[in-house]
Amino acid sequence: MLNKSPLPVLIHDQARRYGNRVAMRYRDDSCQEWRDISWNTFSQRVYQTSNAMLALGVEEQENMAVFSQNMPEGMFVDFGAYGIRAVTIPFYATSSEMQVKYMVSDASIRIIFVGEQYQYDTAFRVLKMGSKLEKLIIFDRNVVRNPEDQVSIYFDEFLDLGCGLPRQVEVQRRTAAVVPGDLANILYTSGTTGLSKGVMITHLMYSSAIKAHEGVLPLTDTDVILNFLPFTHVFERGWAYLCIANGCTLAVNRHPEDVLQSMREIHPTCMCAVPRFWEKVYAGVQERIEKSSPMQRRLLQDALEVGYLCNVKYRMKGLLPPVPLRVKYAFYEKTVIALMKKELGLERAHFFPTAGAAIPPKVEEFVHAAGIVMIAGYGLTESTATVSCDRWNRTIALGSVGRVLDNVEIKFGENNEVLLRGDTITKGYYRKAEVTELSIDRDGWFHTGDAGYMKDGELFLTDRIKDMFKTSNGKYIAPQLIESKLCVDRFIDQIVVIAEGRKFVSALIIPQYDLLREIAAEKGLDCRTNAELCSHPEIVRFMKYRIDTMQQEFAHYEQVKKITLLPEPLSVERGELTNTLKVRRPVLNENYRDLIDKMYEE
Repeated sequence: MLNKSPLPVLIHDQARRYGNRVAMRYRDDSCQEWRDISWNTFSQRVYQTSNAMLALGVEEQENMAVFSQNMPEGMFVDFGAYGIRAVTIPFYATSSEMQVKYMVSDASIRIIFVGEQYQYDTAFRVLKMGSKLEKLIIFDRNVVRNPEDQVSIYFDEFLDLGCGLPRQVEVQRRTAAVVPGDLANILYTSGTTGLSKGVMITHLMYSSAIKAHEGVLPLTDTDVILNFLPFTHVFERGWAYLCIANGCTLAVNRHPEDVLQSMREIHPTCMCAVPRFWEKVYAGVQERIEKSSPMQRRLLQDALEVGYLCNVKYRMKGLLPPVPLRVKYAFYEKTVIALMKKELGLERAHFFPTAGAAIPPKVEEFVHAAGIVMIAGYGLTESTATVSCDRWNRTIALGSVGRVLDNVEIKFGENNEVLLRGDTITKGYYRKAEVTELSIDRDGWFHTGDAGYMKDGELFLTDRIKDMFKTSNGKYIAPQLIESKLCVDRFIDQIVVIAEGRKFVSALIIPQYDLLREIAAEKGLDCRTNAELCSHPEIVRFMKYRIDTMQQEFAHYEQVKKITLLPEPLSVERGELTNTLKVRRPVLNENYRDLIDKMYEE
């Protein structure tokens, strides 16, 4: 049953309800085993954290940062801060020194909680620069402190400051003083075009978001949730708080690259993910089909075809499949599909919210065909995550981002821009009045920058308005739409469309290097390095042929005419990707200017 208690008391109220039941799990890296944290322990750690923060002189509505991977300690800090009316600001674990320095200065941060060695080293360098930063508190005991460091302490030492709850009376006073308009978080957006902005998230926004999901997602206190997206991201953060309010068990995945291993160990019932995750699952299954024996290939393909007909053509439309189809699917569900799910650790799969980017149609079809309930949705940092999502008990149209939550007002402005208003929508950006005025109009409507439309009660997005490209021939191109349809090819890891101000559409492609090497070997090509592989004419022709077969449905002016294969992946360090792995197109255009220009030479 959903607990609608406000964040400052939510963990403690859940502890009274669930006691020693498991609230969180985490992998102990020293022995590679998962450890349990009960609701009672969770509550006690939060109280200790609140008391320890008061010992450090944390003021009401003071900003503190959490610069770490996903760790239980980060949850203790967040909820400990909420209990004393303080504000937490999560930094992405991959944030650069420049980004950290900017956010520390912008938010006047005095205390940072850091996770591992990289975060500690980065934060300490910022501290040495003479910023307002005074204290580093280190989660991981394996972090080696700088010999010059006289200000940092480890998290267990920090908790000792709250041992015995010596300031609990003041904690209770501050908890009682929390008002809905208080800031809970400042979430800095990744910034695909410039410096990131701090989105102000209040307690009212979180409580309204949690209440709005009641009856929308079928969560229960028996669900086990794997958290692998960063808690820094509003999607994982909002989802985790909703799961906590429903009494679910959180399995906190520390490093994103461990997610497949964690899935096989935890066997989650639910997990929120971005489309990129399912694209990789889809590519892996397609590769397996490709390498299977003829009989296995026919079985896998038929199982997915039957699953597609049963789940997509009938059940998602609210229709009952014919008896022969149901019988055939039931057979595959207990054999081929069950084996596929077991290999992923998803044999207990309940449902999987997916958002953050456009879901390629073939990927969405595949996930549903495999009997996995994907809940497609749409949201922004500025909307406390969910604006809309599929309803598990309503009809679902592929390609939509679901039905708008009851407490969110929506309308469409110029160029079909999605405009939002409601209690879950931010009132603005921290210390950026001018930017706020550009984003929120006088009537309180937040301008998302996304274009879309409603059909049969469901929201469909067409593209980012500011990302629309206009070719030199005057044609408008929606790059994300093209990219989402081409990136499902198993030989493509990532694709970036180029078209703005150009005569035709071209693309930069990061291929799956290992698969291309297999093709090169079959063709007897001597390609020893990625550079040789990506520049070989036969390999380029092979990749262009695959793209041509997939883009026949595009209008002629939308089709990719030339491609360049890049010998190394796009990089966060080079500024080509944000911390949430979104492409920074201006940086990409600059970094690869010569390669792009070469595609347009006569």
